[in-house]
Amino acid sequence: MDNIQIKFKIENLSEENVHTLSLAGYLDAHTAPDLETAIQEAITSGNHNILIDFEKLDYISSAGFGVFMEFIEDIRSKGGDMKMTGMNSKIKGLFDLLGFNLLFDINDDKNTLLNKFKND
Repeated sequence: MDNIQIKFKIENLSEENVHTLSLAGYLDAHTAPDLETAIQEAITSGNHNILIDFEKLDYISSAGFGVFMEFIEDIRSKGGDMKMTGMNSKIKGLFDLLGFNLLFDINDDKNTLLNKFKND
């Protein structure tokens, strides 16, 4: 039973000028299209400040990393940004290893990031 993967889930929450996507479970090649859809729907709805909350995410594959790269340029060209919070040490280590910590604002304190959106 140890090999059972937790189903991928996305919770959406819009508050003030920030759209938060809380991720849970496994983000891989099979579930990445769900995240693509959620981000695209946020952008289409005019939400260009997107906070990705990794608190309940257990695993991310290269396909998952690719989703963030797919949208960041478009979001920033519209005057928004994508910030990230709640990463476990393993996922944060992968972001650092890939240099994503240089491309994205990553902070364990969600409120700090929410305030940055207000001040950007």
